[in-house]
Amino acid sequence: MNDTPHFPPATGIGSLPGTDAREAAKAATGSFEDFPHLPELPARGPGADMIGRTAGLLVELYARVELSGWRIGDRPGRDTRRARSWLGEDLDALEEFTQGYEGLLKVQAVGPWTLAAALELKNGEAALSDPGACRDLAASLAEGLRLHLEEVRRRVPGARLVLQLDEPSLTAVLRGQVKTASGYRTHRAVDRQTVEATLRDVVGVHDGGPVVVHSCAPDVPFALLRRAGVAGISFDFSLLTERDDEVIGEAVEGGTRLFAGVVPGTDAPLSDPAGSVMGVRTLWRRLGLRPGLLPEAVTVTPACGLAGATPGYARSAYAHCVRAARSLADNPE
Repeated sequence: MNDTPHFPPATGIGSLPGTDAREAAKAATGSFEDFPHLPELPARGPGADMIGRTAGLLVELYARVELSGWRIGDRPGRDTRRARSWLGEDLDALEEFTQGYEGLLKVQAVGPWTLAAALELKNGEAALSDPGACRDLAASLAEGLRLHLEEVRRRVPGARLVLQLDEPSLTAVLRGQVKTASGYRTHRAVDRQTVEATLRDVVGVHDGGPVVVHSCAPDVPFALLRRAGVAGISFDFSLLTERDDEVIGEAVEGGTRLFAGVVPGTDAPLSDPAGSVMGVRTLWRRLGLRPGLLPEAVTVTPACGLAGATPGYARSAYAHCVRAARSLADNPE
């Protein structure tokens, strides 16, 4: 189980609009002074998208872009080189804006099950179709993440790293809803114990450090993620239903941090900060939880990455997260 730190009140998810690494690093570090994150800029093209970026981290497995998406290949090609080059550029920018920084710093990568659902084998089917390929992919990802975390530690030595695994396809994997290449069928559901064990192995790579799993899909499997050892769960708050009350209550009482995505991920009118967290307060009352626990249990974030937003809205959304978190702390009732 990860040693859970005191998480700050607000942070971003990962992706931002635009193609300028320095501008993105400035926004992520300037907006969240006590919990910045490494930005991702998918607008740069293949290799900067979340699947390509994580494929670039893999050890002894390589992927290239085909018309249908990312496909595992035999050797590193220009797509792998491009992904690694952009990540290097992003790390350079982050290092520049975190000189002397001491505190939590979040880095993101795609988790093993969303990666297995997205990466194709040579036959064009998802790696998800082959249990052996899933195991190899998870092992390669785990080693790649270990090296990536080492590199970030070297560049920002005062930081305590938080690893975020993006798993938007996790529920679809568990339910057998991931489509085959033809689109006419779906891949068989993966056994829950296998899913949990694989996640636990990847979470364990961040030895003693906190891991957060993010999914902006409905029906996030809170209980499974907690058993896999995550310190926090990041989700789109608007997708919660009262069916989730019990698992949310158990998560809070068990010390799992809730990363509540309450600010829209694409351009939308922003209500007053107190209005953005009204649903969180309502949930707390419904669960009968102590209001004073709110700031200790909740980190405010956008609902999802901001790659589809305008740059102006992205900056406003980050500032809004900070103000909404302050409102929650100042007036938890």
